[in-house]
Amino acid sequence: MSKQGYHIKRVRNIGIIAHIDAGKTTISERILYYTGKSHRIGEVHDGEAIMDWMPEEKERGITITSAVTTCYWRDHEIHLIDTPGHVDFTIEVERSLRVLDGAIGVFCAVGGVEPQSETVWHQADRYKVPKIAFVNKMDRLGADFFGTVKQMEDKLGANPLVLQLPLGVEQDFKGVIDLIRMKAIVWHDETLGATYDISDIPSEYQEQAAKYREQLLEKLAETDEKIMELYLNEESIPETEIKRAIRTATLQLKLVPVLCGAALKNRGIQPLLDAVVDYLPSPVDIPPVKGDNAITGKSETRPPDEKAPFCALAFKIMMDQGRKLTLVRVYSGKVKVGDIIYNSRQRTKERIARIFRLHADKRERLEEVKAGDIVAIAGLKKVTTGDTLCDENHPIILEPIDFYRPVISIAVEPKTREDAEKAILGLQKLAEEDPTFQIRTDEDTGQTVISGMGELHLDIIIHRLEREFHARVNTGKPQVVYRETITKPIELEKIFQKELGTTPHFGQVKLRVTPLPRGSGVKFKRTLSEADIPPNFWPAIEEALQNVLQQGVVAGYPMTDLEVDLCGGGTHEHATELGYRIAASQALKEACQQADPILLEPIMRLEVVLPDEYMGEVIGDINSRKGQVESIDKRGKVTVITATVPLSRMFGYSTDLRSLTQGRGSFTMQFLRFDKVD
Repeated sequence: MSKQGYHIKRVRNIGIIAHIDAGKTTISERILYYTGKSHRIGEVHDGEAIMDWMPEEKERGITITSAVTTCYWRDHEIHLIDTPGHVDFTIEVERSLRVLDGAIGVFCAVGGVEPQSETVWHQADRYKVPKIAFVNKMDRLGADFFGTVKQMEDKLGANPLVLQLPLGVEQDFKGVIDLIRMKAIVWHDETLGATYDISDIPSEYQEQAAKYREQLLEKLAETDEKIMELYLNEESIPETEIKRAIRTATLQLKLVPVLCGAALKNRGIQPLLDAVVDYLPSPVDIPPVKGDNAITGKSETRPPDEKAPFCALAFKIMMDQGRKLTLVRVYSGKVKVGDIIYNSRQRTKERIARIFRLHADKRERLEEVKAGDIVAIAGLKKVTTGDTLCDENHPIILEPIDFYRPVISIAVEPKTREDAEKAILGLQKLAEEDPTFQIRTDEDTGQTVISGMGELHLDIIIHRLEREFHARVNTGKPQVVYRETITKPIELEKIFQKELGTTPHFGQVKLRVTPLPRGSGVKFKRTLSEADIPPNFWPAIEEALQNVLQQGVVAGYPMTDLEVDLCGGGTHEHATELGYRIAASQALKEACQQADPILLEPIMRLEVVLPDEYMGEVIGDINSRKGQVESIDKRGKVTVITATVPLSRMFGYSTDLRSLTQGRGSFTMQFLRFDKVD
């Protein structure tokens, strides 16, 4: 499709989501090659992948930041985001899914549904993103297509619709059997999979193909009346009808089409692209985006129409050679270079300097951007991740993006005075780019403390600081970020009455604090009447309460898992905002101190994949780290141990596991909850 032939119905905004090492970037590279976007196939293991453009990605062979590109297939414009699979970079997946219309879930045929696969799948479920599944690595030893499909049902609660069967398995994997056309597809190695043969299904596979074709039609008949009518009457069902029914069921989140292949061997990618066009939604197939009017607070929607008022969400900030690029998803309307747009959350106006269509780290300049587009805008100095950009005459605030709280910290200090300025500037820019990375100054030691989602996350931040900002720093030992909570309910009233300078101040606040179950966070409610405290003082009181909860009462850590109820108070002729702030702060501090406060630590879910012979030593090591083994499962020729373990005991675990299993064990770890420190 030519760029002049833009039509929103022929746009696909999709992401590739999966566990680390399932083959997302390898698939992305083939998509770019077969759509003509690139003229060679970049391999992850060679550090040559186009979508893994950061030096840290090339060195480590993993995706760290979501890369955006645009390609064209069958007269359709596909905006593709390749997301990271490592748990430390889950925020990249979260903010990508927030702005995408559809997703390709990639599963390793050997590993099946792995922990991070579950996390990203459920993230997509939360945003109601229609998905198709691709079972990759069918050529690998131990590949199990049907086992992986079964795990999708059991672990993800998905309703998989098998559209292809593997033609051979492991080293004999040659191609796929298309159950819609009832044909075999075999790729040519000499053309790097760019060409393939479509032929009749080999006789030894015909019985299996007929069985799964029947299951395909049965599942479709359950969701589509027209298919059911044709199926029950034993009439021939046209291919166009089958595809229409699959598309409808996919968009309604009733079914997940499943395809298979071996991306590294260049097999299975073209049918996957066809499935993206045939079954995943265009911007007009999803409900109009919802938000609140920035003035009235009433709920509004914006249709995916370039004639509607402009509305876009800034979902990512990128620093490129010191310049700030804002990645936005345009939901409605259109804007041009030079236009002034309104940031409804910050209530500021900014001018668009340039608009770019991205291709990983390369870009193409555009003069205009329309509904359905995902682009980068230069010149927006104040915009942060999650801000809504809109028409000032039609201000709307879209639902912001949820961010994860950091669980691990290290102290950093510049090696020389020259490094100090560069380090501060670099850390600030990296924090602007990544909402899960935070910086603070320790009041007691004066040290700069950086916090993130894991050891790898912070390690990459330090590397980027040195490589991009030329700031050399020393780092301290990683520290766990704890939380605090209370264990019993308390009701307490506090009166503040004092003359400060020549001005009398009064505040009287009554609070009730109640412990909540783990993972509940902090909840506020008001059960007082306007006669107790005038409503104009309520925002100041709540802000003071928030400040206390950020500092805690045991060791200065943020508080969580409690409810604060502003249930009463009193007023006076000398009542002031300052008086109420001080009374509220004192009341909450004393209440929490009397409510038997405790320290909470991050508990991680650990999954270790290893050969059977090392199981005893690894379980013994987990127990020594105060971990609790929850399950031991056989998965083909390997054993999978699932456990919960305190993060404080897991530093350096990758080295220990390597030595325990002679380098044959691997693990993934993700944050589960905060719980009481033993």
